[in-house]
Amino acid sequence: MTSVREATLDVLRQCGMHRVFANPGSTEVAFLADLPDDLEFVLALHEGAVVGMATGHAIATGRPAFVNLHTTAGLGNAVGALATARVNRAPLVVVVGQQDRRHLALEPFLAGRLDGLAGPYPVWVNQPVLAQDVPAAVRRAWHEAVQHRGPAIVVVPMDDWSARIDPALGLAAPRTVRRTGWAPGPAVDEVTSLLDDAVNPVVVVGAGADEERTWDALVSLVERLGAPVWQEAFGARAGFPQDHPHFAGHLPAGRSRLRSVLAGHDVALVVGTGAFRQYPYEPGPLTPDALTVAVVSADPDELHHSRADLAVLADPATLCTAVADRITARPAGEAVAAVRPERVDPPAPGERMRARHVFAALAERLPRNVVLVEETPSTRPELHRLLPARQPRGFVSAAMGGLGFGLPAAAGLRLGDPTRPVVAVLGDGSSLYGIQGLWSAARYGCGALFVVLSNGRYAVLDRLADRVGGKAPWPAFEDVSVHGLASALGCPARRVTDHPDLVAILDEVVPTLAGRTEPLLLDVPVRTEQGFEP
Repeated sequence: MTSVREATLDVLRQCGMHRVFANPGSTEVAFLADLPDDLEFVLALHEGAVVGMATGHAIATGRPAFVNLHTTAGLGNAVGALATARVNRAPLVVVVGQQDRRHLALEPFLAGRLDGLAGPYPVWVNQPVLAQDVPAAVRRAWHEAVQHRGPAIVVVPMDDWSARIDPALGLAAPRTVRRTGWAPGPAVDEVTSLLDDAVNPVVVVGAGADEERTWDALVSLVERLGAPVWQEAFGARAGFPQDHPHFAGHLPAGRSRLRSVLAGHDVALVVGTGAFRQYPYEPGPLTPDALTVAVVSADPDELHHSRADLAVLADPATLCTAVADRITARPAGEAVAAVRPERVDPPAPGERMRARHVFAALAERLPRNVVLVEETPSTRPELHRLLPARQPRGFVSAAMGGLGFGLPAAAGLRLGDPTRPVVAVLGDGSSLYGIQGLWSAARYGCGALFVVLSNGRYAVLDRLADRVGGKAPWPAFEDVSVHGLASALGCPARRVTDHPDLVAILDEVVPTLAGRTEPLLLDVPVRTEQGFEP
């Protein structure tokens, strides 16, 4: 296997950084010794001069220059010059040495407290969590330096250089980034060519595509391309109409299932998100070996941490419209089969409801323009299958995964746009993190419908404990009354214990949602699901 050092030197070559500006110290020797002949070492006698020379070089060439600095003293000596580079808008990739990772906890001689030492002057600072991540961090530093026109710093413990790279993991940074702004330019030709040459392309969309112009552009593009469209895993917003014939579903959040979904495709166009978001770590490659990935986003962070061959920093609607106009249309017969919400039979008399029964009842009644707010982690995949987003901003969820977003966000969404009905579907555990928002919803006339699926436990954590084979130490909380808490906070609430009552209440309430000024919480006991496949 290739060493971290060899892979990093290859990144320097690929990025055109053939000169190494440095004043060496012992934490850098493992990187610098036996430097290949195609890379030139440029010595300066003080770190300020090192960075100053590199800054002049970057200004002259218009490209990032590579700087290697010693640990605390070296970086400290260079701070003034780094500040100058930032103000001069000179792109620099700065690798700073650090003591051996294996005994950093003991604070050995030359161990540096490097985080924040250069203050706000670097445009990006990173110490890779794993030695494996160093080459990708250096490549990302190059992109960050170009994007923000300043020094980007990567801190590398000295033993990382000899570590071996697992080729299956790849580099978490794109090979090429094109920056177009609001005028698409030559990047359109590159993306168009990739898609025209593809035998079996696929499109993946994310939260950054959730606006009407981008939906329209993507619909036009995929109908000409004849490609399936997948929504990113754990997306906070919907990036494509999920009742469209080309919508294929939501990507799984594990590598093995992701590879299975993408198998057979040769090009993936990812729009409005990074490539690819995951949840539980699984060994093996992220994507099939033969897949070429192109990412389009207005967010440089999404691009810079993507596993991609081509990344385009652009307004997604503008670029996708231009690509749709230029791409060669394929036969209409190549369209994929639509994903249709499955039929769910109601529970038998006396049988406890499941989440799917609630989702199906909502699906039959909610209008197309509903804003559906989700925070029901253990049953989210079923919600996606049964309650597709049909208009932009039709689905909203927490991007980070921390609980407590959904309930107050639903109140704010209704307050911000009272022309659209808002329904929040929440787990009881999730609701308790933001339950105080009900007081505000009632106080300020936010007429949202809150549907709380109550199973009296953290079901996802229970299932994860099952997977590791350990007994969960946390108790259930079935004695907590969500509807009682809602009433105490001034929010009208009902306990709904059987399916006919649920249907009757929804038939009564849903038609009033558009003009409603009073919130309502439905506390719905549901059976705990025993499976969890995000």
